[in-house]
Amino acid sequence: MSRNFELMQNLGRERELYDAQAESVAEGRIAPPAVAPATPLQLAMEPGQREEILKLVQRVFLGTGMENVRLVVFSALEEGDGATWTCARAAEMLASQVSGSVCVVDANFQSPGLHQEFGVKNDRGFSEALSVSDPVAGFATSLERANLSVLTAGAAVESVNADALRWRLADLRREFSYVLVDAPPVNGGADVVSLARAGEGLVLVLKAHSSRRETARQAVQELNEAGVRILGAVLNQRTFPIPESVYRKL
Repeated sequence: MSRNFELMQNLGRERELYDAQAESVAEGRIAPPAVAPATPLQLAMEPGQREEILKLVQRVFLGTGMENVRLVVFSALEEGDGATWTCARAAEMLASQVSGSVCVVDANFQSPGLHQEFGVKNDRGFSEALSVSDPVAGFATSLERANLSVLTAGAAVESVNADALRWRLADLRREFSYVLVDAPPVNGGADVVSLARAGEGLVLVLKAHSSRRETARQAVQELNEAGVRILGAVLNQRTFPIPESVYRKL
């Protein structure tokens, strides 16, 4: 049992977590994960991980009232907590559930990893797109699944212009039905806030046996104060979405 799950027990929220998920399915806010994708998923996942990633995608993108959620940032509490892994698999899962186009974007310029998840080159990507006016879709690479593309980070940069970042993310929203952004960790600087505020919100990724309660609470408080909407939290390696009533207790 992970430290984070024990934390929820200490807060008296274990039953609320599972009751909230069951209630959401019963009320139709989350569709039950019964429909298998027509094309097999390419990224490796264990059966339990696959089921929880599907629940996450349904909760964040496909639930009732989430019709306008089209650009979502994934950010870890700290480096190495698994945001890239989660973002990549959520993007492929989403592409398997919708007919619209999906683009997964690597905005972690100092420590890019999406190109490794999908097995593509990282020689021209998002950082290059920020400095030119060429169509941003031209920097993305189409993947095996027809409606899924990846925009790698490109050359490493120390900092990015916030206006250019918002401009290019707006372009991505126009070009693709859904955009998932792999961002630097929350403790990595202001880029996360700029990225999240350009979209509908952020999914916070925690790591089992590693993420600390006080660090998580402080991160949530700072994100809320910056005007960032937290759409959910994920415990890496269990990847279950935490309802709003729970993450607010962090």
